[in-house]
Amino acid sequence: MQGTALGARAHIQRFGRFLSGMVMPNIGAFLAWALITALFIPTGWLPSEKLAALVGPMITYMLPMLIAYTGGKLVWGVRGGVVGVIATMGVIVGADVPMFLGAMMMGPLGGWAIKKWDEVVEPVIPVGFEMLINNFSAGIIGGLLSLLGLIVIGPVINGLSHFLMAGVDSIISMGLLPLASILVEPGKILFLNNAINHGVFGPLGIQQVQETGKSILFLIETNPGPGLGILLAYLFFTKGTVRDTTPGAIIIHFFGGIHEIYFPYVLMNPVLILAVIAGGFSGVLTNVLLSTGAFATPSPGSIFALMAVAAKGSHLGILMAVIVSTAVSFIVAMPFVRRFDRINREAGDKLEAAKKQTQDFKGLGRVSKIVFACDAGMGSSAMGANRLKKKLKAAGLNVHVEHAPVDEVPTDADLVISHVNLTERARQSAPNARHFSITNFVNAPEYDEIVAELSGKTPVDV
Repeated sequence: MQGTALGARAHIQRFGRFLSGMVMPNIGAFLAWALITALFIPTGWLPSEKLAALVGPMITYMLPMLIAYTGGKLVWGVRGGVVGVIATMGVIVGADVPMFLGAMMMGPLGGWAIKKWDEVVEPVIPVGFEMLINNFSAGIIGGLLSLLGLIVIGPVINGLSHFLMAGVDSIISMGLLPLASILVEPGKILFLNNAINHGVFGPLGIQQVQETGKSILFLIETNPGPGLGILLAYLFFTKGTVRDTTPGAIIIHFFGGIHEIYFPYVLMNPVLILAVIAGGFSGVLTNVLLSTGAFATPSPGSIFALMAVAAKGSHLGILMAVIVSTAVSFIVAMPFVRRFDRINREAGDKLEAAKKQTQDFKGLGRVSKIVFACDAGMGSSAMGANRLKKKLKAAGLNVHVEHAPVDEVPTDADLVISHVNLTERARQSAPNARHFSITNFVNAPEYDEIVAELSGKTPVDV
C-alpha cells in the first residue's frame, strides 16, 4: 500500500513538473505582454492606440502558441513542438477567449501523437525517404489535430467558459455573493477575467450604481489580493528562476493592475486554485461586512485604480478587503508552494544514493562535456555551471560546461549533474551519459571531488 501511495505521489509530482515545464520557460513572454498592456491600453499609464494593438494578438496567439510549442517539445523535441502548435491553432480559431487551457492540452497531445507515429514508422522508412515522410506526417497529423481542436475541443472549452459565467450570474441572483469566488477565481485563471468582469459584473454594477450610488460587484474580480498572496508565497518559499521572476510580477500585478501575470504561477501548480478561491471569498466577505462599493470598474485592476473609483467612505474597507484576501491566499498557498519547491521528504534515502553515486564516480574516463540540469534549465543549474566552470578553470582544466532543462539534456553530454530529486528524469533524458547527484547547486562540496577526478586528464574542449 505504501508503495502504491509513493508511486501515485511520484506521478502527481511528474505531472506538476510537466505543467510547470510548459509555463516556466515562457514567463518572460507573459511579462512582456503584461508590460505592454499596463502601459498602452486606453486606461494604462501611457495610452497609445497604435502600440496597444499588440495586446490582443499577443494574448490570443503568441502566448498560447508558446505554451503549446513548449508542451509539444517536452514530449518529442522540436518536432513535437511544431505539431503541438499546429494542433493548438484549431482551438484558438474555434474559441472566443484566450486558449491557454487548450494550448496546455493540444501542445502535449500533438507531441505525443507524432512521437507514437515516429516510433512505429521510423524503423521501416526506406532509405532516402526520411525527410519526405517526416515532413508529410507532421503536416498531416498536425492538420488532423487542428481540425479536432476546431470542431471538438475548442467548443468544449468555450462551453466551460459560458458555464462559469452563467454560474456567477446565478450566485449573484441568489444573494450568495462570496460564493461567486468559487467560479470567478477558476474563471480568471482560464483568462476569462475580462469576460466575467465586463460581461457579468459590469452591467449589473452599473445598474446598482444608478440605484444606490455604489456597487460591490466592481470589487469582486478586480481585487488584486488573491493573486498578490500567491506571488508572495512564491517569493518567500521558492528559490531559483521562479522566485527571481516574482518581484517584477508583483509590481505589474498589484500596481500595474494586470492580473494575468499571476495566472501562470497558478497554472504550473494547479492546486493553488484553492488559495485564490479562499482569498477571493474572504475579500468579498470583508467587502460585504463593511458595506463597501465602487462607482465604476477599476481598469486595470491596480490598487491605484481601486482607490480612484472607491465610493465615499469605502476606501478603508476596500483596503481591508485587499489585505485580508492577500493574507488568506498567502496562508493557504504556503504549504502547496513549499511542497512545490522543497526537497523530497525521502531526501535521506536519496542522499545515500547520491553518496553511492559519488563513490561510483571514481575513475571517470575521458570527459569533454559536462551538463548541469534542473527543472527549467535556467536558474539553479546556471549557478552550478558557473561555479564548476570557475573551479575547472582554476585547476587548468579545459572542459565545456553548460546548463539545460532536465528533459532536454544534450545527447553528447559525458557527465550530467542534477539535483538528487531530478536524477531519474536526467537519466531518461540522457541514458548514455554518466550521472552525478547533488543537493545544493551553489555550494556543493562534490564540485571539488569532480575537479580532483578530472585533474591529470586531458579533456577536449567541445
